[in-house]
Formats: sequence, C-alpha cells, structure tokens
Amino acid sequence: MSLTPSTMLPLGTKAPGFSLPDTEGNIVSPDDFKDNPALLVVFMCNHCPYVKHIIEPFVGLVKEYQEKGVGVVGINSNDVEGYPEDSPTNMARVAKNLGFTFSYLYDEDQEAAKAYHAACTPDFFLFDGSRNLVYRGQLDSSRPGNDIPITGKDLRAAMDAVLEGKPMAEEQRPSLGCNIKWKPGNEPGYFS
Repeated sequence: MSLTPSTMLPLGTKAPGFSLPDTEGNIVSPDDFKDNPALLVVFMCNHCPYVKHIIEPFVGLVKEYQEKGVGVVGINSNDVEGYPEDSPTNMARVAKNLGFTFSYLYDEDQEAAKAYHAACTPDFFLFDGSRNLVYRGQLDSSRPGNDIPITGKDLRAAMDAVLEGKPMAEEQRPSLGCNIKWKPGNEPGYFS
C-alpha cells in the first residue's frame, strides 16, 4: 500500500464549485450549503483501506457536527472502470449500509478532484462561512495497523474552531491515503 499525502491547497482558497449527482440522482453543489457556517468536503471512495479504516467513526463524527450546522459532502472521483467497487451502485450500497447522513457524490469526469487539488482518499477540506479554506489535512493520526485510536482529533479541532470563530491551528498535518484513481491520461499537473 503506497501512501499519497494531501497537496495542502493554500489556506484561504475559495471553495471550488461543483454540481455532482448523489447516490439518489440528486444534483448537489456548494450553493446547497450557503446558509451553513462551515462546509466539509471529503474526497473518499469505497475500496480504499484508509477510508475503510476511519469510515464508521467518521460517520458518527459527521452526524455530531451536522447537528451543529456543518454542511458535509463526500466525493468519489475514482475511475470506476479500473475500480468497479467504487461505482455509483456500490456507492449507494455503502451509503445505505453505513447510514450516511451526508451526500455521497460521484465525480465522473474528475473535475471536482482537480479543482480541489485532491490527491488521496480520504482528503479533507474545511471551509468557513465565507467559503474560504481554513483546514486541509488529516482526520487524526490513526492509520491501518498503527494502533492509534480513531478520534477525529485534528478535524474535530478545526470544526470546533471555525464554529466558535477562533483561530485555526497553524500546524495542519496532511491526510494520507490511497491516491485518487485517475482515468488514463487524466492525472492533473499539480503532481509534477
């Protein structure tokens, strides 16, 4: 398993737009969350062992922060021809089985992943009420096999800070996970 880190998109970057279908065929965009005090965009998929490692605690964390007003979307940008486990049909199954309370979106043309400079799964991007990027990095330090408990500590601290209008931690550690599975010839230039 090779690890790919977040690109660490510059803080202050405006949330890139997207209009993507969820697992029920509804089109979702950042505008749907314009009244939320924060928006969390997570690049994820079904098959990645790093996502599988954190997904159940993450679903609980999301529920807790949605109740506080945080808007949340998960985006799967993987090439489903090469990785059929990540297909929209399987996305719907995973979302139902795990009780997702957030929209799980399919980025078929991979343009959302490119716009966010997403590199890995999971990759977390937290935006404030003005949709400026305030956090990009890891959920916490837990990884498959390292025996560190999954607490969501880093992301939780960032969401608390944005909701309370407090300064964000200066040190933000990149998320690590599987690389996004780009379609042949579609890998963006920000990796060169």
